[in-house]
Amino acid sequence: MKLYYAPHACSLSPHIVLRELGMDFTLVCVDTRSKRTSEGHDFLRVNPKGYVAALELDDGEILTEGPAIVQYLADLRPGSGLAPAPGSWQRLRLQEWLGFVNSELHAGSAPLFHAGLPEAARAHFRERLLRRLDFLQQVLAQQPYLMGEAFGVADAYLFTVLGWLPGFGIALEHWPALSAYAARIARRPAVQAALRAEAEPVFAAS
Repeated sequence: MKLYYAPHACSLSPHIVLRELGMDFTLVCVDTRSKRTSEGHDFLRVNPKGYVAALELDDGEILTEGPAIVQYLADLRPGSGLAPAPGSWQRLRLQEWLGFVNSELHAGSAPLFHAGLPEAARAHFRERLLRRLDFLQQVLAQQPYLMGEAFGVADAYLFTVLGWLPGFGIALEHWPALSAYAARIARRPAVQAALRAEAEPVFAAS
């Protein structure tokens, strides 16, 4: 398998899951501006949408969209505990969490990356995001992970999005349970290995 990723992007989530599962895979970095890969290919031929993550399977099939990728990976190793069994009520709860992170946090924070966003709009999106963090504080004050007692694929996704918050001037310390949650996940060996790998330069400096 190949995982197409970009540093500091949402592709960190499936990258973490691959390492949690101990799977063999190749990392292929994508320059999100030029759409060229570290292998020298046109990324748009891999994913015409133009963004990461994309997972290339050994048979040549391409799977995109982080929530779909992490569920697919977890189902390859059902004994891992990273996702409940397909068709179960708990699997629906997982999809509920993945949908929340995807729409309310990932997409909800996307406008804040744009430096030219008018201040009134920035304040609106920031306030909306803060309310979502308030909700997560309540949940994680009661349990260590989104699905309860065990780390799972939704946590890999939430951890990834939480990593963007300092760039928006949002300090997790305002939400103690959420801050402790992020620190707990950051200590996981698979997470540390993924972060180290993504910190290594791939493209030559121009």
